Amino acid sequence: MAGVMPMAWSVFFVLLFPGLLFTAAAGLAATWVDRKVTARLQWRVGPPLAQPLWDILKLMGKEVILPRGGNHGLFLAAPLFGLAAAAIASAIVWLPLLQGASFVGDVIVAVYLLVLPSLALMLGALASGNPLAATGASREMKLVLSYELPFLLCLVVAIVRSGFSISLTGIAAVPVVGSISGALAFLVSLLCIQAKLGFVPFDVAEAETEIIAGVYVEYSGAPLAVFKLTQAMLLVTLPVFLSAVFLGGLHFAGWGILWSILKIVGIIVLVIVIKNTNPRVRIDQAVRFFWHGLAPLAAVALALALVGRATGIGWL
Repeated sequence: MAGVMPMAWSVFFVLLFPGLLFTAAAGLAATWVDRKVTARLQWRVGPPLAQPLWDILKLMGKEVILPRGGNHGLFLAAPLFGLAAAAIASAIVWLPLLQGASFVGDVIVAVYLLVLPSLALMLGALASGNPLAATGASREMKLVLSYELPFLLCLVVAIVRSGFSISLTGIAAVPVVGSISGALAFLVSLLCIQAKLGFVPFDVAEAETEIIAGVYVEYSGAPLAVFKLTQAMLLVTLPVFLSAVFLGGLHFAGWGILWSILKIVGIIVLVIVIKNTNPRVRIDQAVRFFWHGLAPLAAVALALALVGRATGIGWL
C-alpha cells in the first residue's frame, strides 16, 4: 500500500493535471468557435474570445442547490468523474501526437474513457431524483447504445487499414480517409461524435423545450460548470481523436502545424454547421438512424477494408 499513493500522484501529475489544463484551455477556445460560428450563421456578432471562461467562472461562484430526496454524494461526484475521464482521455490522445509516447492498446483505452462522461451524466441525473432528469438519463442511455456500435465499427476500419495496429501512433501513420472504406468510416464517425457531444440533432437528453434541460435540470453552480467544462474538453478531444485515427494524425513541425490546426478546426466547424442546420430528432428516430442507417454503412466500410486488405487494393 505504501507505493500506491505515490503512484496515484504520479499518474495525476503526468496525465490528469496537464491534460486537464491543456484541454480545458483548448476546449474553451473551441466553445468560443462554436458560439462565434453559430452567431455568424444567425447574422449575429457573437461573444468575445474570453466569454466561455467568464461563464465557467460565473457558474463556479453561484450557489450549489442540492435536490431534496436525491443521492447527494453521487450527484456531486458524477461531474468530477466525467471531468477526470475526459482529462485522462485527452492526455492519452494528445501524448502520441505531440511526443510519440504511445502504448499498445491506447486507442482502446481512449475509446473506453470517452464513454465515461456520458455515463457520469446519466449517473448524476439519476442521482438527482428528478423525473425529468431520469427521462433525460434514459434518453442518454439509449443514445449511447445506438451510436457506440457504428463508432466502434469505424474504429475497426482504421485498425484494419493500418495493418491491425491498436496504437494511436500506428494508426496515425496511415491516412485512412484516403480510401473508400476510410472515407465512409470518417463520415459515420463524424455523425457519431455529434451525438457524443450532445449537439443538435441528437440533444434529446437535454431538450430544453421538452424536458427543461433534462439531465442538467437539477444542476447549478460549480457542478454545472464542471459538466460544461467537460463538454468543452470533449469538443476538442473528439476532433483530435478523429484526426489521429482517420486523417493521418497531427504534425507540429514546419507547415505541418498549420495543416494540423486546420484539420482540427475543420472538424469542429463541420460539427457546428450540422448543429445549426438540423432540427432535433426524437429518441426513436435517433436510434433508427444509428442502428438502421449508420451501423450498416459502417459494416459496409469494414467489409471493404477487409477486402482491400486481403487483395492489396489500396483504394478500397
